[in-house]
Amino acid sequence: MSTLLQLNTDPDGWGAYGEKQQERVGFFTDTSICIGCKACEVACKEWNLVPEDGLEFTGESYDNTSELSANTWRHVAFVEQKQDGHVRWLMESDVCKHCTHAACLDVCPTGALFRTEYGTVVVQEDVCNGCGYCVPACPFGVLDKRHLPATTDPPPSFLGKKEDGRVWKCTLCYDRLKGGHARVAKLQADGVRDAQLYGRDPRDGVGGMGAFFLLLDDPEVYGLPPDPVVSTKRLPSMWANMAIAAGAVVAGVAAAVLRP
Repeated sequence: MSTLLQLNTDPDGWGAYGEKQQERVGFFTDTSICIGCKACEVACKEWNLVPEDGLEFTGESYDNTSELSANTWRHVAFVEQKQDGHVRWLMESDVCKHCTHAACLDVCPTGALFRTEYGTVVVQEDVCNGCGYCVPACPFGVLDKRHLPATTDPPPSFLGKKEDGRVWKCTLCYDRLKGGHARVAKLQADGVRDAQLYGRDPRDGVGGMGAFFLLLDDPEVYGLPPDPVVSTKRLPSMWANMAIAAGAVVAGVAAAVLRP
């Protein structure tokens, strides 16, 4: 089950909205009561006109899409665990995390990715040039380029025959934001000791997320990174090391040229 909850952490760039800034909200996914019906996947596709992509047998239990992609903005993961001769199913409806510190925003050269007044991260497909820099920048593997014939380009008609190539992802229902919910304390009191809230901690490697999940096991069991880190955090030190290396090369070449 997923719903919307108000968040308290200020994301990068959000303050630029000034008086137009709205309360930050994020998806809360309660995996303890998820039955894996995939209705959220269908609703997401229908509302956002996302193309179908789940008609192949993956061999991963009842998981028919495997991961988030340009054509899967919500992905219901099925995890089968054998415990004491019994099988436990863990289901998790995954979605873009809308990170507080979003590397995809840092690397986008066109401004196609932007922070909304709700603190979420959205792609403007009419601005995206398909460079793909944001794809490896995301620590969750959310962003993806669409490899389907383009259907949204205006005339002339030959544009409709070209591959799309742009990045598409969850918008956190930008046009439908509202709500709130909480459950961790009750589950722990009921004896579910492994219950934990993933993505709520502003001290994590991405400064907290705009989507968070009540999990019944460790994050990696669901295919989520236990310690996500915004990939652009290391850019200053990387550039500094490259500058030092380049300087050493230049000095070596100069010494070789000037050597009598």
